[in-house]
Amino acid sequence: MLNRLELRAITKRYAGAAANDGVSLMVAPGEIHAVLGENGAGKSTLMKIIYGAVQADSGEILWEGAPVRIASPAAARRLGIGMVYQHFSLFETVSVVENIALAVAGPFDLAALAARISELGDRHGLQVEPRRLLHDLSVGERQRVEILRCLMQDPQLLILDEPTSVLTPQAARALFGVLRSLAAAGCSILYISHKLEEIRELCDRVTVLRAGRVVGGASPRDTSAAELARLMVGRAIPAVTRVPGEREPQPRLALRLTTPRAVSLTVHGGEILGIAGVSGNGQRELLALLGGDPVGQPETVYLDGEAVGHLGVAARRARGLALVPEERLGRGAVPGMSLGDNGLLTGHRLGLVRGGLIARGGVARFARTIIERFGVVCSGVSSVAASLSGGNLQKFIMGREMSLAPRVLIVSQPTWGVDVAAAAVLRQNLVDMSRGGTAILVVSEELEELFEICDRIAVMYRGRLSEAAARDMTSIEEVGLLMAGAGAAFGTAA
Repeated sequence: MLNRLELRAITKRYAGAAANDGVSLMVAPGEIHAVLGENGAGKSTLMKIIYGAVQADSGEILWEGAPVRIASPAAARRLGIGMVYQHFSLFETVSVVENIALAVAGPFDLAALAARISELGDRHGLQVEPRRLLHDLSVGERQRVEILRCLMQDPQLLILDEPTSVLTPQAARALFGVLRSLAAAGCSILYISHKLEEIRELCDRVTVLRAGRVVGGASPRDTSAAELARLMVGRAIPAVTRVPGEREPQPRLALRLTTPRAVSLTVHGGEILGIAGVSGNGQRELLALLGGDPVGQPETVYLDGEAVGHLGVAARRARGLALVPEERLGRGAVPGMSLGDNGLLTGHRLGLVRGGLIARGGVARFARTIIERFGVVCSGVSSVAASLSGGNLQKFIMGREMSLAPRVLIVSQPTWGVDVAAAAVLRQNLVDMSRGGTAILVVSEELEELFEICDRIAVMYRGRLSEAAARDMTSIEEVGLLMAGAGAAFGTAA
């Protein structure tokens, strides 16, 4: 039987550095094939070459046994190749159905297409309202739109780049069911993920990249997660060390919201409060409220006992608040700006601007320190943000905010798209910061992550917040029930 896809010695270089260096792999019909590697190992570049978004410098692509040149994504789609990018490729100012209509062949019938989207979403557990505008959707909801748009094209090869990064465990399991059904019908799937256990559960084979080269392969079901991690990074992954902390008696951050729903929470110095929940249940609005969306009522948000609900982002940051938003490009970083200038966006408070003049040497040192401390793979401080892989950009943004030594740190999806080794480093840094006295609020859809680093955990459901439970007094199963709207009453995480 012919392979659906075969790559032979694919090489791609950027500014003299090899993103892919002689990469070869084969994908059979009906196979779910994982591509594993650290951030910057070349996985996304390789997928873009297959999808026609990037052209290889050398090498050969065979589609069902015949050599092909995939000159563009449109050419890839004509062959039957679909791709869900790690960075979303959607238009912010139009609706879900209009975004999908742009990629689906056939008559431009929005009403009929909206009905198909709703039916497909219900069938696969990827529900989203077709008429909603993209800019009103959370990151998790946008992920669903990307996946639905691809499934609407009935692909023969489906490329998924970190598809579960912002999906709940329940939604991820539903997606696995979809992928298994597609594979059983003959669709081939190339699957990129840093979640080793889901690779072991879902995939038939795995190819491992390191520094742009294939360094091995394995049958994931016969290989432990620790062995896969060691093959990926060349060393064992350290476990996060979490020692007991001293929680300050007075909260550093507090929320007292009475309308439209009663929501309250407190975060104390010396602790990490985690908030779980299915994407789209109010987490985005909560972070906007805490981070600097003025509500006109000072007594809504408190920093160190001071009412700041009427103050904007800059004023709250001046009082010691730092924030990592869920949207990396556009909110966390400016795509077309260098890492140095992106560091300056919030790092200017460290004396990088004097008398209205930018201290360029200091800016470069600040960015270089972040790059070295957090292992950001890039060509230097002049690299533009958009040129980094998603995981490396996340490491830079996290490192920038943590380097500010804030009194309060709010983080959304801290390890989204980050490989297992780098995720362990980021989580350890969060734990160490909290033990050093910082008050940290983490919003994450990865329950294992919350249970690994948090002292207390609350759940957000339909705009309401459950009571926060000590990590040792609850379980992933109980939190999962709350995420589905069952269990204890909602109202406060204080």
